[in-house]
Amino acid sequence: MASSPFLRLPGAVDAASIPGTTAEAGVPAHYGNPLGEQRALAEGRAIVDLSDRAVLTITGPDRLSWLNSLTSQALTRLQPGESSETLLLDVTGRVEHAVRLIEDGETLWLLVDRPEAEGLLSWLDRMRFMLRVELADRSDDLATIGTLGDPPLPIAAPNGVPLIWHDPWRAVAVGGHQYAQGEHPGAGWTWSERIVSRDALESVVARVESRDLVVAGASAADALRIAAWRPRFSTEVDERTIPHELDWLRSAVHLDKGCYRGQETVAKVHNLGHPPRRLVMLHLDGSEGAHPVRGAAVSLGEKEVGTVTSTALHYELGPIALAVVKRSTAPDETLTVDADGTLVAAAQEVVVPPGAGAEAQIPHLPRLGAVTRRPRA
Repeated sequence: MASSPFLRLPGAVDAASIPGTTAEAGVPAHYGNPLGEQRALAEGRAIVDLSDRAVLTITGPDRLSWLNSLTSQALTRLQPGESSETLLLDVTGRVEHAVRLIEDGETLWLLVDRPEAEGLLSWLDRMRFMLRVELADRSDDLATIGTLGDPPLPIAAPNGVPLIWHDPWRAVAVGGHQYAQGEHPGAGWTWSERIVSRDALESVVARVESRDLVVAGASAADALRIAAWRPRFSTEVDERTIPHELDWLRSAVHLDKGCYRGQETVAKVHNLGHPPRRLVMLHLDGSEGAHPVRGAAVSLGEKEVGTVTSTALHYELGPIALAVVKRSTAPDETLTVDADGTLVAAAQEVVVPPGAGAEAQIPHLPRLGAVTRRPRA
């Protein structure tokens, strides 16, 4: 992939040069003022270069019903201009891919992190059978720009519908379910991803240079995402992740749709069981000046109970992180995070509570052979 023209802007620091960052390599992590960039992004004034991400397409009359049969979200009634999110699970319900979707009436656009693209496209190609669908990778001619506002950009619209993905994380999607309790920080998450021609990136950068547009680095977007409890495939998912652990039923799973791979696990855990791990946001003690990175161990006393998945220095909250911990970890316990040998205290903010799941509330029946005492007359 060619170097992003945003890296030529004054102060631009390639994410590849920052060890342990959760921002993508090949785009600017920041432009020299990470906290100021966060504020501008939170206020809806800034754009974020996401041109390292991939853009795939599915065309053909069977595109919606076909992808609906393979993934976790209900897609058959997706209308032109509507956005969605879906997960591809394995047979045991573990997350293999997370896909952001835009339908324009002719084409279904799939936005994914670049490391996902090749494997996802290859798997989908093997699953076409005799259906009327065609797949393509459009990443070489189209790029993604993220924002929390509505800046004037040259949005691509090859079929007359502007290609803007609006993140459904702001509210519980139809057919979805939220485990998080109380007021949700995602309610103010107005994130969108806008598709532009790669040929137009130079003109967008020129508008930044003329101060017509404001930029923020990928690390600013990551900090605000963490504060909104928003999971991301490239950071929060490992080989064991099921959607319930990240509260991903909120935006990417329809609990009442037809059969798809992994559905049995989704239904069983949601109705009868509990996810074995749960997502938390950590407020980190910054007094030591040590900041953990993704993959750092999370412990309760001497016992390791989880792993940090994303970290950031937030412009208002200070050092924060997302982590996946064992379900049994008490929510009121102060944890410690290993920051390259320095133990950093971490207070939990519960995203997925320990009691998540078991929504069917099936009454317990007496054990076979148990004696039921009758009340005395």
